Amino acid sequence: MTMGKQNTATGERTAAADRVIAVRCHELAPVIGDLAANVALIDAAIADAMACGVRLLVLPELATSGYHLTPAEAAACALTPDADPFVRWAALMNPEAVLVLGFAEADGDRVFNSAAVVTRDGVQAVHRKTHLWDTEKEVFVPGDRPPPVVATPVGPLGVLICYELEFPELPRGLALRGAEVIAVPTNWPLLDRPPGEHAPEVVQAMAAARASGVAIACCDRRGDERGTRWTEGTTVIGTDGWLIGQKDESGRLDVMLTIAADRHRISARNHVLHDRRPELYRW
Repeated sequence: MTMGKQNTATGERTAAADRVIAVRCHELAPVIGDLAANVALIDAAIADAMACGVRLLVLPELATSGYHLTPAEAAACALTPDADPFVRWAALMNPEAVLVLGFAEADGDRVFNSAAVVTRDGVQAVHRKTHLWDTEKEVFVPGDRPPPVVATPVGPLGVLICYELEFPELPRGLALRGAEVIAVPTNWPLLDRPPGEHAPEVVQAMAAARASGVAIACCDRRGDERGTRWTEGTTVIGTDGWLIGQKDESGRLDVMLTIAADRHRISARNHVLHDRRPELYRW
């Protein structure tokens, strides 16, 4: 194995400058429109992850509310980033840990499909989903700012939400801005696919990780909701584009994720970011 390359089979260090992060993606089955029940689910998920020494915990898209909401239900479940549940979740966090979860965000009479980055010090950033999927357009307002790269105890962290990952410019842009890991809360509806194939969203995430030398942690959800079955496709992908670990029966995917110091260099003469020629990509 080339010095500095990621060993996705073992997650072990391969060079002095490499870092290893304990990551958990925990699929939940939110109860549609029941904020109190979903807050309790999240409380338990955080407490368990912190007891296990997890450094980066990613929970699903709209974990506080469920997905197939009416506008009235979304408004009733919506939270502001300074709401009591966020204060409690911050208090549950270990000092060196980071939480990323999806929530319905209230801003006056507008509701956003958002994701929060939370540490012991509180909410560090909120990302509002910029590309809305299907019926989301009837419920949420699209965000109008690029996804953030957040300085966290586990390093520079990018955030995307579900459908945004299908636009290659977004994960590439996060990598160019220094993100080492991209956390992606998601709700992937189950789609038909050929036997033995990964879900298409997983294929896209693998390609994005490999193309930009960035790790990607996608946390899907589980259960059925108003006629929708979910892919339950929770996935962690190394900076080399390969899947890491296997989810357990309870919906937890625990991995030791290596961030290789030379993750962008794919040969002695090739660097996935430095080799770009943006002057040729202006359409």
